[in-house]
Amino acid sequence: MKILFIHGLASSGAYKMASSLRILLKPEAVIAPDLPIEPFAALDLLEDICRREQPELVAGLSLGGFLAQKLRGRRKILVNPDLEVSRLLSTMKGEVKYLSPRQDGAQSFFITEEICEGYRQLEKTQFDGLDDAERAITRGLFALDDEIVRCGPLFERYYPGCATYYPGRHLPVFPELKQHLVPIAKALANEY
Repeated sequence: MKILFIHGLASSGAYKMASSLRILLKPEAVIAPDLPIEPFAALDLLEDICRREQPELVAGLSLGGFLAQKLRGRRKILVNPDLEVSRLLSTMKGEVKYLSPRQDGAQSFFITEEICEGYRQLEKTQFDGLDDAERAITRGLFALDDEIVRCGPLFERYYPGCATYYPGRHLPVFPELKQHLVPIAKALANEY
């Protein structure tokens, strides 16, 4: 199995969840790109990777979960997806430091009003074109004690019966991924 991991805000493909997926799911490959902060550039990059690499599973964390949802036709697990990311970004305008190393060596990035507006535009269409086939291949994994994002109810409105909750915080740790994400990934792999 080939997995595309989509990191969250202020992170990179080197984030520890990518390593956890390599250990827990033992895929043939985990593709974990560093994303640009610009929403349409990030989405274009992800769609290009999906065309070229044909991953069997997409796992997106937080902002990465929001972007993963836009990859229609792909089996995916959205982990604590921030489905209203423009709200958070609006509170963070200015320079932001990256929390994990990036391949280009960048240490920080800037959140501007234009970036926020780009995410607002994507949010307006994020549920467009949803059908039963898409719901069948999309799962959400939500922390009960998420201190940053609480989008479980919004997800459940559009993906009824597709959410799982786990006791934990926004950034899941290895044992939580092992106990809660792995069974979802295996079920998705076996269903299709």
